[in-house]
Amino acid sequence: MLDNFPFYLGLLIVILLLIMLANKIKVAYPVLLVLAGLLISFIPGVPSINIEPELIFFIFLPPLLYEAAWTISWKELWRWRRIITSFAFIVVFVSALSVALVANYFIPGFSLALGFVLGGIVSPPDAVSAGAILKFVKVPKTMSSILEGESLLNDASSLIIFRFAMIAVATEQFIFYKAALSFSWMVLGGAGIGLLIGWLFMKAHKYLPTDANSDIVLSLLTPYIIYLAAEEVHSSGVLAVVSCGLLLSNNRHRFLNSRSRIQGVNVWESLCFILNGLVFMLIGLDLPQITKGLEETTLLTAIGYGVLITVVLIISRLISAYGAVIVTLIARNFITVADNRHPGYKTPFILGWTGMRGVVSLAAALSIPVYLDNGNGFPQRNLILFITFIVILLTLLIQGLTLPYFIKKIKLPNIYDPVPREEAHHQIRQELAEFALHYLRTNYQDHAENNTSLQHLIQKWEQHIKGIDDESISQELKHIYRDLLTQQRQWLLNRNKEDKTLDEAIIRRQMYYLDIEEEKLRYL
Repeated sequence: MLDNFPFYLGLLIVILLLIMLANKIKVAYPVLLVLAGLLISFIPGVPSINIEPELIFFIFLPPLLYEAAWTISWKELWRWRRIITSFAFIVVFVSALSVALVANYFIPGFSLALGFVLGGIVSPPDAVSAGAILKFVKVPKTMSSILEGESLLNDASSLIIFRFAMIAVATEQFIFYKAALSFSWMVLGGAGIGLLIGWLFMKAHKYLPTDANSDIVLSLLTPYIIYLAAEEVHSSGVLAVVSCGLLLSNNRHRFLNSRSRIQGVNVWESLCFILNGLVFMLIGLDLPQITKGLEETTLLTAIGYGVLITVVLIISRLISAYGAVIVTLIARNFITVADNRHPGYKTPFILGWTGMRGVVSLAAALSIPVYLDNGNGFPQRNLILFITFIVILLTLLIQGLTLPYFIKKIKLPNIYDPVPREEAHHQIRQELAEFALHYLRTNYQDHAENNTSLQHLIQKWEQHIKGIDDESISQELKHIYRDLLTQQRQWLLNRNKEDKTLDEAIIRRQMYYLDIEEEKLRYL
């Protein structure tokens, strides 16, 4: 391990540089990382990276799922629950079924159970890839909410399919009523365990004498503990982590103070940033080792199978996207839907084209055991791994590189966002300022007569209402303010250097205040 430590450090540096390059040239960073990992793997002397299959899920998935659940809007998730659940469950099942049938028919030695193993692996689209692409182009907020919600739940549905298929391969039988009971327990038990342990962690945050650091450490432990607890009782660890993340996210202001929230966001963004970078780099680095395991299938034939499965996934998702719209248009005559207007043909196409595969598919493929419980080798394991790699690579390259072009070319209708976001933002700020001023004048008017600081606070919110507050400053004034903050930092550094008796903690506190002021400019 220590012998390869410089290589791992170099790998992290390469990941950071490639992500910077991706942001510069406006390309989704998963594309560059996969290609870079593939190129690095062919360099002579590069050590092979082997991760225990059973640890893949435990290392990467819990924190990534937890962070995704923490950042998503529960309000938007509930509003678009029907289309989100249809994409996360029905579309995933249709994709897995399509892959299973095609693999069983066209790939020699693939039973239907093995087809479902492959289908469960490659059926869920990757949220990280879609998110990395969508930040370079403008799409309606509703579409991003649907994609985020889908990615939160499709991991669970695909892994449930994957688990049942693995059982069928190992036992060579599938008993429907047992599968139905097991499925119910995985879903209900996973969600219940997540909510229960999430509630306990929420109480721990609230009543224990924690500070920002201990709050963050607790939050880092939470997804791993929940995932392990759910898996130990054979329920869905993925659903447990997601349900817990949603619970805690929706109640974050009740048990975390402002400092814990600010620092926690920074820590979690950094952690998931490096985990996502590593896992996409691993996809490329693993290819040579996977290729060596292809025994009975030639490389060219295996690539052909990968292309076939990729085409099946793309077509099945596009058909499902339009099918979901048709069902919704029919169902609006019988039930209340979130928006009963016709979305046209453009929106379903974009939703269908955002089918890049990534982290979950890799983790599931690598978690396939080398040997079955009876000691026999797992059938077609290396071919499944290779096809998964080809699917990830092709969907990232084909869909990932063309998605921004389609979004710009198609010019999506903004039918789901009746009020422009900037206008809505200004309106909420205005209403909040009016509420604040009314509250201060109603409850603290007597205090204001002899309290200069309170008078200044009232004046500040009066300026908010008039639209001349610091949240309405122009881009030019933002630039000037940033320059001022830079000069203030330099003044503090010089002051600290000149005065040998000055406590540096005072300087650091002022520097932290300036950092908060600069951070505020990002949201104005």
